[in-house]
Amino acid sequence: MVMVGSKESGNEATWSNVETSEVLSKIASIREPVFLALTDCNRSTVFSTCPAAKEGGGLMTVNGKAREEKTVNGFHKVTDEDDFDPSAPPPFKIAEIRAAIPKHCWVKDPLRSLSYVIRDILVVFGLAAAAVRFDNWVVWPFYWIAQGTMFWALFVLGHDCGHGSFSDNPKLNSVFGHLLHSFILVPYHGWRISHRTHHQNHGHVENDESWVPLSEKLYKTLHVSTKFLRFKVPFPLFAYPFYLWSRSPGKKGSHFNPNSGLFLPSERRYVLTSTMCWCIMIALLLCASIVVGPVQLLKVYGVPYLVFVMWLDIVTYLHHHGHEQKLPLVPRQGMELLKGRAYNPAKPVLGKYYREPKKSGPFPFHLFRYLMRSIRQDHFVSDIGDIVFYQTDAKLSGFSLSKMD
Repeated sequence: MVMVGSKESGNEATWSNVETSEVLSKIASIREPVFLALTDCNRSTVFSTCPAAKEGGGLMTVNGKAREEKTVNGFHKVTDEDDFDPSAPPPFKIAEIRAAIPKHCWVKDPLRSLSYVIRDILVVFGLAAAAVRFDNWVVWPFYWIAQGTMFWALFVLGHDCGHGSFSDNPKLNSVFGHLLHSFILVPYHGWRISHRTHHQNHGHVENDESWVPLSEKLYKTLHVSTKFLRFKVPFPLFAYPFYLWSRSPGKKGSHFNPNSGLFLPSERRYVLTSTMCWCIMIALLLCASIVVGPVQLLKVYGVPYLVFVMWLDIVTYLHHHGHEQKLPLVPRQGMELLKGRAYNPAKPVLGKYYREPKKSGPFPFHLFRYLMRSIRQDHFVSDIGDIVFYQTDAKLSGFSLSKMD
């Protein structure tokens, strides 16, 4: 799946079932650099491409010093990593990217999408049947990891239903979105709507919806136990169910309540439908616990569900906190400034807009190092400033709960 998005407009485009090379070859014709997010069911990464272009030269000023500089297509080409400014806006508009995508990439194939659903469901039930058949403590841990990852795959398929990339039929998207998300205890419409809000406000200190940054003022009001649970592994890795019930600190509402401030009045009936589907799944799980016993249900469903939650929290946390570099965040007072700069073609962009992830082999173990470091260091953001970055609470970092009291 290929996703192209714009922070400035909150719009995005998603294409499923297309070859990456088809998109990149067309994108290469754009005069400016391009960001693409390439995702599939179990991984998500950022890929970038720099189109071939004629190079020129000139002088520029960096930190008050003039030095020779190369340009690409009239835009500054900075080769010094120290000059990269991650808060600088991109020099292109989403419309330019959309226009460069071949028309056939916009065609969604519902039969192929359904084949992914059937395949993943067969794998889920096949894994469960095999685990029950062998039923020994050597097999169960491998089953939990594999099945939890498959639950994560089901979530991503439901996610694509919510984005409309599953098919062009909203009813078909809704039916399979409910089947997939309800099975893993996610309220489909409730989450879909809040996820839309997230994409429209990604990186905004106040209006973002997922892993919302804590302002310094709000952070200081939190009880020490709340800070400990949010910033001490493994607790943040199991935050998703609590987020569904009560959102992030400083925000009110619930993904299950149709009267929540998350939703418009016209959306309440959709939220109610999803909450009812969630309740039906809970009832089915209770019936299953009576039939097979609570311990067996925990082994077959409960532990994989926790592994799924862990995967979801790890992936989304890293999306919002970066890895080798801290991500810039925009307070309310800086949003219009950023929008104005982003759409001003007269101002050249300085910095490296090409971020290719480090190759890791089949298992991205290096990401856990970034995860641990970020949880240890990224605690709150300043209450002032047009562009802000995460800061560290020295009292929290490296100390236990007992030492903080």
